[in-house]
Amino acid sequence: MELNNVAICDGGPGKPNESNSSPEPVGVAPTSKPERSKPQLLYAINENPVWYLSIFLAFQHYLTMIGAIVSIPFILTPALCMSDEDPNRGIIISTMIFVTAILSLPQWKCPAQTVIDEMSEADLEELWQIRMRELSGAIAVSAMVQLVLGYSGLVGKILKYVTPLTIVPTVSLVGLTLFEHAAETASKHWGIAVGTTGMLTLFSQIMCDVTIPVVAYRKGRGLEIRQFQLFRLFPVLLTIIIMWGLCGILTATDVFPPSHPSRTDVRLNVLTSAKWFYVPYPFQFGMPSVTLSGVLGMLAGVLACTVESLSYYPTVSQMSGAHPPPLHAINRGIGTEGLGTVLAGLWGAGNGTNTFGENVGAIGVTKIGSRRVIQWAALIMVIQGVIGKFGAIFILIPDSVVGGIFCVMFGMIIAFGLSTLQYVDLRSARNLYILGLSIFFPMVLCPWMQQHPGAIKTGNETVDSTLTVLLGTTILVGGFLGCLLDNIIPGSPKERGLIEWANEMPLGDDNINDGTATDFDFPYGMNAVRKWKWTYHVPFMPTYKLKKQN
Repeated sequence: MELNNVAICDGGPGKPNESNSSPEPVGVAPTSKPERSKPQLLYAINENPVWYLSIFLAFQHYLTMIGAIVSIPFILTPALCMSDEDPNRGIIISTMIFVTAILSLPQWKCPAQTVIDEMSEADLEELWQIRMRELSGAIAVSAMVQLVLGYSGLVGKILKYVTPLTIVPTVSLVGLTLFEHAAETASKHWGIAVGTTGMLTLFSQIMCDVTIPVVAYRKGRGLEIRQFQLFRLFPVLLTIIIMWGLCGILTATDVFPPSHPSRTDVRLNVLTSAKWFYVPYPFQFGMPSVTLSGVLGMLAGVLACTVESLSYYPTVSQMSGAHPPPLHAINRGIGTEGLGTVLAGLWGAGNGTNTFGENVGAIGVTKIGSRRVIQWAALIMVIQGVIGKFGAIFILIPDSVVGGIFCVMFGMIIAFGLSTLQYVDLRSARNLYILGLSIFFPMVLCPWMQQHPGAIKTGNETVDSTLTVLLGTTILVGGFLGCLLDNIIPGSPKERGLIEWANEMPLGDDNINDGTATDFDFPYGMNAVRKWKWTYHVPFMPTYKLKKQN
């Protein structure tokens, strides 16, 4: 791939990346016009930056994700009846996607404060651990549904009903319904939040082609001056470091008064109470307990996250310069998310695994779709999980900085969802009707259901709670409504966007695996997999439905 300008590559600045055939190091986007499904990228899915550059790029992804995680202990721990001073709060840091479903169930109301005040320390610990065990059991059991849907291939059979007008409301509503969370964090200091958003815009959009000179060593040539695309590669990392540093200065000079939410020391107790070294283990809070209401309530989160992930897969593939995802990759992705969530439940993580919207947005902003970078980011997350103080450091990032990042990342998610409209005929009154209703109606119904949890009265508390959760999950209602209307209201395949969409997403059992989507092959052992006949019938294997070569 022929590229302009220069970035750091293998062997030091200026040395070509050995994984690419081009003699030029990676810099800006290709000079030749890319295909529609191959957007301009700094690094595509199979292009590997030099290892030290990959670590910094991965760290940028980590910081993008950690912003959302900062608020988790402050949302989950009150529902567990855990005090703010409890040092175990650091163990609870995890994503909230699945947790929001079950916390609305009636049995998750904490005892009166007067009762809590009279409880001993041991009783208080047992109180939150009982709730964590129920949460863990609900997560593990409900995620079995997702695991079966994926690895059995059942999810692939419904793909023909997942149309562009299903994707648009599902993905767009992810960002649209997060505006309150973004506003809450940004409002801690609007000046810092707006400054963060403005700086990220400046670096990623306006200064993306600006290079800075760096001194680099190149074997055989010695020291030389090379041009490095700092702002194009690290817009998020630079923005967080600069704005975090500014908040540190305002904290040190007491411009921010004590206990101001934008002070860098406001959550210092989380850092000091975090353990240096801790290896999470299964059943660390006791054997998970299982209740029908808990499982059904959590199942709403599982279904919502499954729909959300199905929406992200083709989007991320396109953003990363990969082939459209074949059926086996989608089956494997959903199944693996389910497996990860089952393990998370057994470990007592208080959360499940899911495609994280913030990182999807980060790929869109940075134009870096390298698989290697994500692998490094996963390693950083493992290190964080073991070295408690490492992760706790980044919890000190002020909420206002996080809110400014959210304004960009959540906005990118909305934009990615709306971009799927390129496949449908927007001059069609039918399509506009489906689009408008499937986006607007959930934003009317779901918040009302969340504010009136006792509105449904069927006589069965479990059914009431489950329906309340389902009808209060915006992306689930929006995705279901868009899917239902698009499949029952008459419309031609071209009008519905199915002809062009078929090039991006396999449509159920009609999908033919011709072996060209090699981006989704296993990194090792593919020769053996192709020789084993049984792998051609396993829904999550790369050879699934591939015509065996003679």
